[in-house]
Amino acid sequence: MKQFGKILKFELKYYFKNKVFVGVTIFLVLLISVLMFLPRIVDVFSGNESKDTVAEEGGESPVLLVKAASPEEAETVKGLFETAFSGYDVQITEDSEWDIQEEILSESAECAFVFKNLTSYTYYVDNLSMYDSNTDIADSVLQNLYRMNKMIESGMSEEQAGEIIAVQIENNSVSLGKDQMQNYWYTYIMIFALYMVILLYGQMIATNVATEKSSRAMELLITSAKPVSMMFGKVIASCLAGFVQLIAVFGSAILFYTINKEQWADNMIVQSIFDMPVSLLAYMLIFFVLGFFIYAFLYGAIGSTASKLEDINTSVMPITMLFIIAFMVVMFSLASGNVDNALMKVCSYVPFTSSMAMFTRIAMSTVPWYEILISVAILIGSVAGIGVISAKIYRVGVLLYGTTPKIGSILKAVWRA
Repeated sequence: MKQFGKILKFELKYYFKNKVFVGVTIFLVLLISVLMFLPRIVDVFSGNESKDTVAEEGGESPVLLVKAASPEEAETVKGLFETAFSGYDVQITEDSEWDIQEEILSESAECAFVFKNLTSYTYYVDNLSMYDSNTDIADSVLQNLYRMNKMIESGMSEEQAGEIIAVQIENNSVSLGKDQMQNYWYTYIMIFALYMVILLYGQMIATNVATEKSSRAMELLITSAKPVSMMFGKVIASCLAGFVQLIAVFGSAILFYTINKEQWADNMIVQSIFDMPVSLLAYMLIFFVLGFFIYAFLYGAIGSTASKLEDINTSVMPITMLFIIAFMVVMFSLASGNVDNALMKVCSYVPFTSSMAMFTRIAMSTVPWYEILISVAILIGSVAGIGVISAKIYRVGVLLYGTTPKIGSILKAVWRA
C-alpha cells in the first residue's frame, strides 16, 4: 500500500506539472466561458437590446411589404399578416417589383410578399437566413384563408367558417418511460466526453510507460515496487487527473450557465443539458470510472510492450479501433432513436462496450434494475481481472527490448510469471 501511495503521488505530480495538461484544461475552461457568455457578447457587439427594452423605448419594428393583385386582397392579407407577423410593421405597397427590391437592398424594408393571387406569391428578402420561417407562416395563413373562402362559397356564414378554421387541437403527451428528446443532448455530450477522455488519457498512459521504458528508468522501478502497485497507481492517477479536468470544465460550464441563465432561457437544448437528473449523473460517474479503468489498463499494458516510443501509435491501434467501434455502435443507435436494439443489449454486457452502451440505454429508455446490476458487476469483475493481467504484461513487457514482442510470446511469459 505504501508503494502504491508513492506511485500515485508521483504520477499525479506528473500530470499537474505537465504543460500540455494544464494548457488544455485552461483552454477548455476559457472556451466554455466564451460559449456561455456568447449571448451577452453578441448583444454588446451588435448593439441589440432585449425585446422588453425595445418595447419600452418604442423601438421600430422591421417593415414587411405586401403587394396584392387588388386593394381588397391587399387589405385582407394585411389584416391576417399583422396577426401572424407580430414582430413586423406590415405595410401595403403599390410599387413595382423592381422598386420593392431596391427598398429591401437599401434596408428600408426587411422583406416583401408580392402576390399574383391569394394562392401564389413571391417572397423577397436580402439575406435568406437558414432560420427564416416567414414563408411557412405565410403558407399557413393563406391556406386557412383559402379554406375559409371555399367554405363561404359552399353556403357557410363567415362566422361558421371562422369557427371551423380556428379550432385548436388539444394534446397531452404522457411518457411512461424516458423522454428521449429531453435526454438526447446531455447523453450525447457525456458519451462524447467519455470517448475523448479515454482516448486522450489512454494514449498518455501508454506514452508515459513507453518513455520510462526507453529511458531504462523502468528497470529500477520494477525491482523496487510490485507491478500491480505500479499499474494501479498509474491508472488511478490518470483517472483522478481526468476527473480534475472534467470537474474544472463542467464546473465552470455550470457556473457560467447559472450567471447567464436568463440569456439561455429560449434555448431548449442548452437547458436540457444543464437539467440533467442527479440519478443519471450518478450512473454516468459509475460507468465512466469503470469503463475508463478497463481501457487505461489495456493502454498501460500495451505501452509496456513497445520497444520504441515511435511504436506507440501502432501498438495501441487495436485497442483504439475496438473503442472507436464501440463508440460508433452507440452513436448510430442514439441517432436512430432505437437504443434497445439487439446489438445494444449485447453490448450492454460486454466489458469493452458496456460503459457507453448501458449508460445510453439508461438515459434514453427504461432498463430493469437487475440488468444494470449485472452490467455493473461484469464491469467491476473485468476491471479487477484486466488490471491484474495488465500488471503481469507490464512486468514482462518492460524487460523486453529490441523487436516488438509477439502476442504469443507475451502470453507465455505472463502465464509463467
